[in-house]
Parts: sequence; structure tokens; C-alpha cells
Amino acid sequence: MAALVVMVGVTCALHVGKLPVAIPALTESLGVTLVQAGFLLSLVQLAGMTLGLPVGLMADKLGPRRVMMAGLLLLALGSALGALATNVMVLLATRVVEGMGFLLAVLPAPGLLRQRVHHAPMLSRSLGWWGAYMPVGTALALLLGVPLLSAIGWRWAWALLALLSLLAAAALAQGVTPDGSLPTVSERRSDAAALGERLRRTLHAPGPWLLALAFFLYSGQWLAVVGFLPTIYSQAGYAGSVVASLSALAAGINMAGNIGAGWWLARGARPGAVLVLAYVVMGLGAGVAFGADGHPVLQYLAVLAFSGVGGLIPGTLFGLAVKLAPDSDTVSTTVGWMQQFSSLGQFLGPPLVAWVATVVGGWQWTWVVTGASSLLGVAIAIRLQMVWRTHS
Repeated sequence: MAALVVMVGVTCALHVGKLPVAIPALTESLGVTLVQAGFLLSLVQLAGMTLGLPVGLMADKLGPRRVMMAGLLLLALGSALGALATNVMVLLATRVVEGMGFLLAVLPAPGLLRQRVHHAPMLSRSLGWWGAYMPVGTALALLLGVPLLSAIGWRWAWALLALLSLLAAAALAQGVTPDGSLPTVSERRSDAAALGERLRRTLHAPGPWLLALAFFLYSGQWLAVVGFLPTIYSQAGYAGSVVASLSALAAGINMAGNIGAGWWLARGARPGAVLVLAYVVMGLGAGVAFGADGHPVLQYLAVLAFSGVGGLIPGTLFGLAVKLAPDSDTVSTTVGWMQQFSSLGQFLGPPLVAWVATVVGGWQWTWVVTGASSLLGVAIAIRLQMVWRTHS
């Protein structure tokens, strides 16, 4: 069951990862500029940025499986409408629809795993695997996107991913046991106060805030760096197949960190130490990747370190979320708060990096953005370790 949930997440991540390799085709077809490309990369996170917490509350109440299936259907609708877009503004609007579906489909997953996986070490490993859904989906999209776009064009690629989301919804319906019955009208009225109390408990605890800030500082820089790799390498004159392979490996290696975090935490590692290590390597990796001009092999190895070791962060944070949530009935709410800040980071990161690159005439100063995020991340990680210790 856990593997199925992770695979559903991967199909959702494909909708995020389809954009980087499609930017050249969208530029030719719709006249997309670099800054507009940054918003296309990040706009899928608008729903999570604004509605993560309410959706988390809804998933805790209505049931995670039910909410995930609704999200997959909405994701399919947004991608299908995107395939019909005639200009940039319409495509941007469809990315908002996709973003809402993405949020509904992925946010309840940790709560679903907690409900269905009762063996503690297995739960830690399952959450580590869940943290890998984004890099796996992004890597697959980057690797397969170039030949797919060459063969069928970006519009049919959008339509194909819409169909894939429908198939994922069917698989989830068949492979995961149903949630409990929906609350009656009278129960919904009486539960309004309970929802407010659940929200109060979540936002008055330090853990959800620290988790959210930690995810914010990770997600924005990761999507900005990995999302623009195809553009950076294309501008440097690399062939399309080389660009796809290099970008896919940089995204996919993030999976190793996610899975490694689950393995490491299951064996008693201190989460704060894992997070500090990851933020430090991300800061140094981005500095070398963007600052060591003229050394392409060294720069690419730094990108791999940035993404691979950085993957420890989401795997660790998802594992911490089920422990630092105030109660068992606030796990999805806590994850929703995390998702809201994660989406905010992914919304702001790519356009900010694109703006810096546009202002200075190149990518050489974008490491300042990622470096500042990493330094703040270290401070948050130290504080998270202190809070985790009080819950142990």
C-alpha cells in the first residue's frame, strides 16, 4: 500500500517536472519569457501557498484517501485544459488549477500512511520514500520529457499526463481501503468548533512552525536550481539529450537523500544533525555550482551534492511531522502548514533566481539566494533538534 501511495505522488510530481524541459517549446509556441517561465515553474504551488492549512484540516476530517482522489481528478482537469491553452495567460491559469489538484493529491499522503502503517520503523521508511516522490517524478519528467516532446509536442504531453492522473486515481481507489463514512450535517456543525480547536493546537505548538520554515528554506532553492538546469545547459550549448540526462540525474539523486533520511532516522539518528549537514552541503554546493565558472565538471558535481544531500531535508521533515504534530488528529494539519510554506518557497524561489540572473546578466550571483536560505536553515535545524528532544 505504501508503495502505491508513493507512486501516486510520483505521477503528481510529473506535472511539476514537465515544465522545465518544455520551456524552450513554450517559448517558441507561446512566446514565454524567462521570468514568465519562472512563474510557470512556481505557479503550481499557489494553491499550496494559500490553502495548505485548510486542506490539511479538511483531510483530517474528510479522510485522506477521499481528498487525494479528488485532487487527482482536478490535476487531470488542469493538465487537459493546459493542453488547449492559446496564450501564456491561459497556461498560467491552468497551472493554478493543476496546483490545487496537486495540493489535494499529495498533502494527505503522510496522514494516510500513518493511518495504514502501524509498525514504527516501517512508517519511518515509508515516510522517507514518500519524501522522494518529488525528485523521482521530476527526474522522470526531465529524462523522458525531451524525447516525448520531440515525438508528440507539448500539448499532447499535457494530455497524456492528464490521462495518467486519471489512472492514478483509479489505482488509489482499488489499492487503498476506503476512509470512514462522511460526517452528517449535524456532525459537521458540531465539529466546526473542533476544527478551530485543532487549528489552534497546531499553530500554538512550536514544531509545526519550525517544520514549515525549514521546508520553506529548502524547497525554494531546490526547485530554482533544478528547475532551471535545462535552461542553463541549453544556453551553454549542450545538446538536448545531454541536457535531459544531466538534469534528470541532478533531480533523481535527490531521492537518495530522502530514502537515506528515513533509513537513518529509523536507526536513531538525531534529526537536527541530519538537517544541519544537508543545509551546509546545499549552501556550499550552490556556491560552487554557480561561482566556479570555467570548471563544468566541478560545477556539475556540486549540483549533484546540492540535490543529493539536500534530499535528506524533506525525508527528515516528513518523519518529524508525525512526531511533532500536537496530537494524532493534527498530522495532516501539520503537514498542511508545512506544505503551505514549502509551496511559498517554490513560488518565490524560481522567479527570484530568474530575476537575479536577468539583472546581473547571468547565473553567477544566484548562489547568494541559495546560500542565505541554507544559513537560515541551519539555525532552524538547531532549534528543531531542541524541540524534538522534548518530545522524545
